Amino acid sequence: MFISLNFNQLEHKYYLINYIFASLNFITKNKIYIKMTKADIVAKISEKLGMEKSEVQATVETFMEEVKNSLEGGDNVYLRGFGSFIIKTRAEKTGRNISKNTTIKIPAHNIPAFKPAKIFVEGVKDNVKVK
Repeated sequence: MFISLNFNQLEHKYYLINYIFASLNFITKNKIYIKMTKADIVAKISEKLGMEKSEVQATVETFMEEVKNSLEGGDNVYLRGFGSFIIKTRAEKTGRNISKNTTIKIPAHNIPAFKPAKIFVEGVKDNVKVK
């Protein structure tokens, strides 16, 4: 989850500096990006369910490992109402090696991808303002 703030939009830059540096992950081209990390997800789930963080951490790690193993095994993962972790096939293409001024052949290959569910996309469209 990324939240983008433009420095020009912040009215009280000086007073927000402590907040910015406390939650700042990186600054790029006059924008601040604050993201939710795996630790943040574990903390939220732990707080909501009243479980130990170590249990939630193990569950999240296991979930991610199973998704990874499924994709590596050639199987897509479908989570109704959330989205699908799928394998996309990239076609063979010709690229350029600029430093040697030669053309190279990039073979066809598969990459993991995430396709959000329709309800997920609609929720983001409805709730996240365009900047």
